Amino acid sequence: MSQCVEENLRAVRRQMEMACQVSGRKIEDVQLLLATKTVPLEKLQLAIQAGETLFGENKSQELRDKFPLMNQYKQVEWHFIGHLQTNKVKDVVKYVTLIHSVDRLKLGQALHQQLLKENKTMDILVQINTSYETSKFGTPPETAMELVEQLSQFETLNVKGLMTIGKLHATNEETRQCFRLLKSIQTQIREKNIPRVEMNILSMGMSGDFKVAIEEGATIIRVGTSIFGQRELPDSYYWNENNRLDD
Repeated sequence: MSQCVEENLRAVRRQMEMACQVSGRKIEDVQLLLATKTVPLEKLQLAIQAGETLFGENKSQELRDKFPLMNQYKQVEWHFIGHLQTNKVKDVVKYVTLIHSVDRLKLGQALHQQLLKENKTMDILVQINTSYETSKFGTPPETAMELVEQLSQFETLNVKGLMTIGKLHATNEETRQCFRLLKSIQTQIREKNIPRVEMNILSMGMSGDFKVAIEEGATIIRVGTSIFGQRELPDSYYWNENNRLDD
């Protein structure tokens, strides 16, 4: 198992370097986040031993279960990358430094109220549904600016950028259009100079499309399957609107 994880990491890193070369970017400008949904602790420990430090979880329960055991590695940073229900906010803000998936005002309000209680602030990304797929979470591109402006009013939230999921089961060109749209929205928001809003992070690209995402400007790619192997459940399970419980 050890050799497999290490080899997969080397392969992903090589592909990242190639994508950066193609697009004229510096490799240090792109962070590799290891998506840990359903991944056992043994594999995560192997990744840490191989030098990885950035991990992202989709489910609040898994995050809560893994964090105490992984907390022994002080260099490790956790992000939350899945759909966040408002009733799970209290659990998540304890453990992560960045939430990638803020997609509605109601969630921003819930985060703000919890962070006030804890006298904390939280870095967040606004999730945008650039593919317009009904199976996806994320605010529509047309409402992205409005949502960013609304979220900027909460002094506990630091808007650092945007996140999207490329079109599932699509051609590279279809996926590329999703990523280009996110980059375009980033540019539009930057031009408005909204107080307390930064637009330095673009979280986009997973195992099947991270090379395209890098070419289109990703600063964080979220890779799991290419490193840890296939999961029992398809990615669509983790991004399905039917799993929405609190909205």
